[in-house]
Amino acid sequence: MKIAFVGKGGSGKTTLSSLFIRHLAATGAPVVAIDADINQHLGAALGLEEAEAEALPAMGERLPLIKDYLRGSNPRIASAETMIKTTPPGEGSRLLRVREHNPVYDACARTVELDGGTVRLMVTGPFTDADLGVACYHSKTGAVELCLNHLVDGRDEYVVVDMTAGSDSFASGMFTRFDITFLVAEPTRKGVSVYRQYKEYARDFGVMLKVVGNKVQGQDDLDYLRTEVGDDLLVTVGHSDWVRSMEKGRPPRFEVLENANRHSLRALQSAADATYELRDWERYTRQMVHFHVKNATSWGNARTGADLAAQVDPGFVLGEGMAAAV
Repeated sequence: MKIAFVGKGGSGKTTLSSLFIRHLAATGAPVVAIDADINQHLGAALGLEEAEAEALPAMGERLPLIKDYLRGSNPRIASAETMIKTTPPGEGSRLLRVREHNPVYDACARTVELDGGTVRLMVTGPFTDADLGVACYHSKTGAVELCLNHLVDGRDEYVVVDMTAGSDSFASGMFTRFDITFLVAEPTRKGVSVYRQYKEYARDFGVMLKVVGNKVQGQDDLDYLRTEVGDDLLVTVGHSDWVRSMEKGRPPRFEVLENANRHSLRALQSAADATYELRDWERYTRQMVHFHVKNATSWGNARTGADLAAQVDPGFVLGEGMAAAV
């Protein structure tokens, strides 16, 4: 399952995504965790020391390698340099799988040991002073989108992406790359404003959106969220001494996380697992092509000097039954 955590800055989406990743790892499930937020905090939330987190290889800096590998022998792509963040796979493209070893994981992923298991962690890399006035940080998150476009994941496999704050993911088609999106919202007007914006943008694309109420302190907070988001409210999370200790760099064993919060994490997994039967690979591929053509027309063709719409393989549909990459 491909799962996104979104929300406004400060909503707690990174904390909740890290808790969910820990929960999945504790079940023994294979997990790829991706920090796609320009404020790179997921590594620290998973227990890495500051120096370890800063030393993680940035996907944005390894984009040429990613493009070259994913291009494979696809005859519709003249060169890796003509690939952009929305480039879809076609016949001859190499695909990524959660459990395999490949050059992209070798270059960009690091294994993180958790007290309940291990996960592969990948990060886009932070937005730095060198990017100011030179390049938009969306070029960094583009590496994530390109990988998601070429990713084939199956039942009981999980890719969890901590997205950039707010509605920035709508700058491309990345918001359609997930089986389910968990929007973390506080019980405030600002907290639900991002939900309304996300809901409006995603309405026409079949995005499965569920709200996780965070920092809920009582019945009044719960009633407020229920009134504002209705049936999209899946679970709520309240104060956690475990999280407070984790934020101080002293996380207890994950097994002692409060029962109420463990129940919420199980509900998130159940909601994600339920989307497996709803998968529509034809729609997934069609949306991929839609945003690629849109990006090609608006800036990609001019940037690369190529007709990027010609990269689309009209007979190709991504799916689980495809042969492994070679």
